[in-house]
Amino acid sequence: MFDNADSFAMVFDRTWKQLRSKGNDDRSQEEHMEAVFSAMADHPFLISSPEMARKVAAFRIRLLELS
Repeated sequence: MFDNADSFAMVFDRTWKQLRSKGNDDRSQEEHMEAVFSAMADHPFLISSPEMARKVAAFRIRLLELS
């Protein structure tokens, strides 16, 4: 894990899909995103740039149609 948006995006995508596959589909998109952030709370980019990490996450959700 590195303190950059690319590393964050890779971990975010993987974590999003892992948590979705565990049967948590009843959560809203926002609730699921918060669960993903909790699961990756130790990621350097999320720690150093939380606002930008949220923007990257929202972009990834739209780009990959992860909702």
